[in-house]
Amino acid sequence: MIDTVIDNKQIVDNCKDYTLFSWAKQGGLNPVNIQRGEGCYLYDRDGKKYIDFTSQLMNVNIGHGNQRITDAVVKQMSNISYAYPGMATQVRGELGKKLAEVTPGNLTKTFFTLGGAEAIENGIKIARMYTGRHKIITQYRSYHGATMGAISAGGDPRKHAVEIQAAPGFVQVENPYFYRCPWNSSSIEECGEMALRNLEQVILYENPHSVAAILMEGESGSSGCIKYPPNYWKGLRKIADKYGILLICDEVMSGFGRTGKWFGIDNHDVTPDILCMAKGLTSGYLPLGGTIVTEDIGNYFDEHPLVIGLTYSAHPTCCAAALENLRIMQEENMVDNAAIMGKYIESKVAELADKHPSIGDFRNTGLLGCIELVKNRDTKEPFAPWNAKGDHAKPTMQLAAKIRELGMFTFVKWNFIFIAPPLNITKAEIDEGLGIISEALEVADGYCVNTK
Repeated sequence: MIDTVIDNKQIVDNCKDYTLFSWAKQGGLNPVNIQRGEGCYLYDRDGKKYIDFTSQLMNVNIGHGNQRITDAVVKQMSNISYAYPGMATQVRGELGKKLAEVTPGNLTKTFFTLGGAEAIENGIKIARMYTGRHKIITQYRSYHGATMGAISAGGDPRKHAVEIQAAPGFVQVENPYFYRCPWNSSSIEECGEMALRNLEQVILYENPHSVAAILMEGESGSSGCIKYPPNYWKGLRKIADKYGILLICDEVMSGFGRTGKWFGIDNHDVTPDILCMAKGLTSGYLPLGGTIVTEDIGNYFDEHPLVIGLTYSAHPTCCAAALENLRIMQEENMVDNAAIMGKYIESKVAELADKHPSIGDFRNTGLLGCIELVKNRDTKEPFAPWNAKGDHAKPTMQLAAKIRELGMFTFVKWNFIFIAPPLNITKAEIDEGLGIISEALEVADGYCVNTK
């Protein structure tokens, strides 16, 4: 066999010429030519090292290159690589049992998907079948996936390109976004109360008997890590119970230790009726998601058909990766480390705020955080506007380019810099990453307006 050596340019050209990249104009792309990853670091084919401060897309929770996952996958494939979804496999049952143990309350039965959007889609379908209702209440500042149902559910503006064909039955409400409170509240608690009052009023307008579920992220993610006010989730539970509505918790991004708890909703001491998961379930090593339901909902489908299905549901190889991933997280105490390192990041970003006038706010839970940048702290004028495009997006592009140049991979969006590294990160690695962000923030500081 003759080894074929392909130069770095050819690798990138092949990807650009023969594949499509998500969320971007295809012309002018300059993707990182990635070769390998180890721990909290990525390495391109030129040997450049990048510290990964968003766990790629907030999913590589155990860090890169853990060969325990490789070994578990190889072992599973040596027995059976694929079994159709109607079959039982040992690994399927073991993973389902483990998920029942780590999820909150009486969530007991999981339908496995291949990703987060599918988990959301099927959570919505289950809620509609179980309740006989059709409307789903979500938030404007939210993202639940890119399939037609999931993108219709969220409020992310990327849906505008396809919303003429949007799935019906979704109703958005305002977030309890205290930094930019829609009701100009004087405290985060008041903002939460106003948001709950608004949500209940919308339910009344929409007819409570038509609302199947309220769908919320366990903790806000790519919309800006908007912190839930105290008792907000408990208020949601109370409203849902009052009108016979189900609570669907989207833990695709905030699950599996990301927030310093097993799931984001664990920070609020509430059990949803349906919980959707993916990303950290396998730490991105293989595609897998899931929709887990309470015992009552599971029992309902003992006598009623569960009309959902996927060819790759409960794929045994993916289940093996997930099961080993959860073992690694438990054995290496990664959930606790996320909580400890999250507090450390909060203290260090507070120091950065004294140095950089462009930092308007920092919102963080465990290792799911976001710096919100402003041109003026007094007026809170954003560094770049919401859904910035064209010339309005140039400051964001300059900031993102500087971060990449300095050797960091992280998610930069509008006036947000996200901080969500792998859960095994150390204080030294945090200091390294925040040092890069501090240097890059000089770009944002240059846009600040002195009002004095």
